[in-house]
Amino acid sequence: MEKFYDVGKVVNTQGLKGEVRVISSTDFADERYKKGATLYLFRENCEPIALKVASHRVHKNFNLLTFEGYNRIEEVEPFKGGTLKVSEEQLEDLSENEFYYHEIIGLSVVSDTGEKLGTIKEILPLGANDVWVVSRPGQKDLLIPYIASVVEKVSLEDKQVTIHVLEGLMD
Repeated sequence: MEKFYDVGKVVNTQGLKGEVRVISSTDFADERYKKGATLYLFRENCEPIALKVASHRVHKNFNLLTFEGYNRIEEVEPFKGGTLKVSEEQLEDLSENEFYYHEIIGLSVVSDTGEKLGTIKEILPLGANDVWVVSRPGQKDLLIPYIASVVEKVSLEDKQVTIHVLEGLMD
């Protein structure tokens, strides 16, 4: 069975010409939403639909997309609430120390002194670097910047991230 990975959620329509608003969950938006790219729309109780991107632009915090063959608002209304995904075969090999979100979310986090800190629950793509949100039982979330001075080692095999705890990071 083929695996699929989230790239965004369709949250609304935009205008009358079949454009949809997407909240992106990929750090490869330019690649995923480029003209001619194939995305798969998953909706509850429906078969996935393969969609070919006809256009892409960014407006405020949204990626605005149109798809080939869908030129009217009435045709894309049913897409609202759906999730756009790519197939596993569409994933490309990444450079060293680059990871897909689905590889990082769910990893346990330990300090360089061996203290178990929690589990990565989401990634915030902010400006110069991503911030990994670590869920800690009975405590507020820990925000870890993905920078070399903090993230020492990412082991996908061990499902673990080792970090150097800088002063003030745990406050």
